[in-house]
Amino acid sequence: MLVREEVRIKQVVRQTYGELARRSGSEPAECCEPDSCCGPAQPELYCGGEAEGVPDGARAASAGCGNPHAIGTLRPGETVVDFGSGGGIDCFIAARAVGSQGRVIGIDMTPDMIDLARRGAREAGLENVEFHLAEMESTPLADGSVDAIITNCVINLAPDKDRVFAEANRILNAGGRLMISDLVRSPGAEPERGEAMEDWVACLGGTEPRDVYLDRIRSAGFGRVEVVSSEPWRSQRWRGAIESVNIIATKTD
Repeated sequence: MLVREEVRIKQVVRQTYGELARRSGSEPAECCEPDSCCGPAQPELYCGGEAEGVPDGARAASAGCGNPHAIGTLRPGETVVDFGSGGGIDCFIAARAVGSQGRVIGIDMTPDMIDLARRGAREAGLENVEFHLAEMESTPLADGSVDAIITNCVINLAPDKDRVFAEANRILNAGGRLMISDLVRSPGAEPERGEAMEDWVACLGGTEPRDVYLDRIRSAGFGRVEVVSSEPWRSQRWRGAIESVNIIATKTD
C-alpha cells in the first residue's frame, strides 16, 4: 500500500472516531446500542456485570467486535496494554483484573478518544490506568515490558498490520500474551472490496483472509497462535464473508 494511501486512511479513521468520542462525551450511553459493534450479533459483550461501574462516556464510545477479556485471564499485578483503547472501556475492565499492583496502558491515535478516556479514569478514580496518544505501530513502551496486550476490533483498521504485530512482539516479555478480538474474512470468501473510506472506518475494508491474518502474527515471532472462537459478523452487505474472531498468541522466546 502506498504511503499516501496509508496516511489518508489514518486521517479518515482519526476523524471518524474523534467524532464518536465527542458525541460519547456529551450524550447518555446505551448499553449495546443497535448501531455499535456490540449490537444484535453479540449483545452480551458489555451488558453484564463485567462493565459495571464503567464511565458512561467509555461505554458509549465502545466500537468493538468482541471482548478480549473473555479469551484470556489477566492476573493481579500484570502490566497490560490496550492497542486502540478508544474511550477506555477495555482498560477500565482490565484495571480491576490486575488490581492496584498492576498497570494498564491505553494506546490510541485519536486525541479526542484519549481525552475522553482520561476523563473516565479520573471519574472512576483509577490510578493504575494511563493513556498515551500514539500509534500502535510505534508505542513509547520499552522492549519486553508488558505481560499482556488486548485489542478489540482495531488491528483491521491498520494499513500495515505487520508493523502492529511486530510492535506487539517487541514490547511483550517472554511468555506474554496477545489477546485479539477482530474481524477477518471467512475462509474462501471474497467480499466486495472498494476504496470507500466508510468501509475502512466500519472495520470491513481492512479485513484480510483469516489465514493471512494468522500468518502475519506468526511471522512477527509468536510461537503459539490459537483461534479461540469465531462467529459470523452481522454485516448485511458482506453477510457470510466476515467473521468475528478471538485469538490468543503467545511470545515463546
